[in-house]
This record gives sequence, C-alpha cells and structure tokens, in this order.
Amino acid sequence: MPVFVMSDLELPIRGRTYREPEGPHSVVVRGRDLDAGLQHVAARADCKAIAVIGLPADDRDLSVLAGRRLFLVDADSARLRDFVEIAIRADADVEWIRATSPPFDRLADALLPVGAVVLAAGSSSRMPGSQKLLLEFDGRPMVKAVIEAASDGGCHQILVVYASDDVKQAVGGDAELIHNPRAQTGMASSLQAGLRALRSDMEGALVMLGDQPMVGSRTVAALLRAWRQEGSRPAVAVSGAAAGKWTPPVLLARELWEDMMALEGDAGARQVLDRRPELVDVVPSLDQLDDVDTPDDYAKIVRLFPRPKPTHKA
Repeated sequence: MPVFVMSDLELPIRGRTYREPEGPHSVVVRGRDLDAGLQHVAARADCKAIAVIGLPADDRDLSVLAGRRLFLVDADSARLRDFVEIAIRADADVEWIRATSPPFDRLADALLPVGAVVLAAGSSSRMPGSQKLLLEFDGRPMVKAVIEAASDGGCHQILVVYASDDVKQAVGGDAELIHNPRAQTGMASSLQAGLRALRSDMEGALVMLGDQPMVGSRTVAALLRAWRQEGSRPAVAVSGAAAGKWTPPVLLARELWEDMMALEGDAGARQVLDRRPELVDVVPSLDQLDDVDTPDDYAKIVRLFPRPKPTHKA
C-alpha cells in the first residue's frame, strides 16, 4: 500500500510517494499541514490511516477519522493528551508516542500493519501417536511458542489455522482460530483460509509454521523491519541452510495474496516465489529454524531446550 507523504519529510518507508496515489493508501503529514491532510482524508474513502508528526497548537475536528488509524507524534505530553482525547471522541483508532520525531519502526508499524497466519492444520503423520503441535517446548505446547513469537515480534493480528480440536483447545484465546475443514487436501487450503480471514487493514501476511517453535520474536521483528523498508521486495523470508535458498517464516505483501489463492494441494508460497525469485528479499535468521516432523526432530529440540526438572518440597 502506498504511503503518501504530504510534507517535507524524508521517510525511507515501503511504498513512499510524494504524489497522490490511486487506490488504498495511508498519509503522513507534519502538524502544520494537518488541515490539508484532513481534507485529503475526507475526500478519499480509501485513505486507511494518517500519521501526524508534531501537533499544531490549535485543536482540530477529527471526525473524518472515525474508523481509521491515526498515529500521533509530539514531544509535548499535554498537547499529545489533548489530541488523543479528541481522536478517541471522534472514534479514531489512535496510537501515540511522545517524541520529537518518531522511531522508524513505530511509524512503519502504524502505517503498514502485518498479520500472522500460523499454519497448524497438518496431520502429524510422521509423528506416530502424537499431535506434534501439542508437544511441550520450553514449558508450553510448541504451537503456543509460535504464537508468542508472532505477538512479541510485532504482528497486529494472529490467526491459527487448525483442523484438530486438540489444537483448538491448546491455543485457546491466545490467537484467532480459523477452522479448515479441507485440511486433508494439503497446505494450500490452510494458507488460503488464513489469508481470507485477515482483516482488511493488514498490508502483509507473515506465514509461520506451527512446528517451528525455535523461531523467536527477534526473527519476526527482523522480517517486519526488512519488509517495511523503502525498496523492499513484495516478499521477505529467512535465509535457509543452502546458499541462495530461503525458509519460512515468509512475509507476503497483499499484492501477492491473489497468487496464493491459485495454489492447490500441498503447495505453499514457495511454489510461487521460487518461480519468481526477483520477488523475494532474504534476511539472516536470528534463531534456529528447525521444524519438528519426526520423533528424532523433537528429541533434538528437547536436548536444546530440556524440560525443567521438578522440584520436591521438603
């Protein structure tokens, strides 16, 4: 989604433009240009969000921002509080930060939100007698470790696509649950179910595997940061063990979702992106990327993250 910069700001963000864009977009203005920004929002129903850097001295009518995202930045706590109260009364979805200028990550996070799709509908066919996603990792079911990484890494919405009631119960209220009644047809149907369920304001989808419990929040945050940078490609993934290869998690811009909807069977994002490597940026992993398919795989991660020994009370 384009980010329309209406003021004299140098902002190295994905989709930056100084010309009025067509289609859905967000806006960044300095406080002195807020009136022009509000006029733009009023005229464009497809303007999804506005960020204001440095607030004007006088209050403004923010009613045109009802139902839209608003990000406020100012060093004056009192001025910031006044504008936040006005925004809340206007029913805007408001975030704010007290600063002279916003940290890039906070601003990009507000303008380019990302949702996570955790694929957790597999049959665990290579793990006899167990639903592998419920196996313990660092004190909780491994699928919950993946959810935690997505949340702590900065995803705005987290969906878990499941087939088994056991997985549903294990996840509980920690994520939004999307049932896939066609899970037996392969991974493509789960990916598609997750993408369809993401909110309309999500600009990217971080596709994660429920059996990669060692992928942590640092890797998630690195993927989001790389994807939000100016000049980044539509997809950003983690570098794999082999040179030139990538591995999940992978972040997909909304413009790629339609291609994912054409997949069938056990195909995933790789089937699209390996044919078009020019669409993918690769970043180094900050965590181990092993997935858990077999008892030997699980034994390996248990050695890395041994279960705590029980303590006996005297």
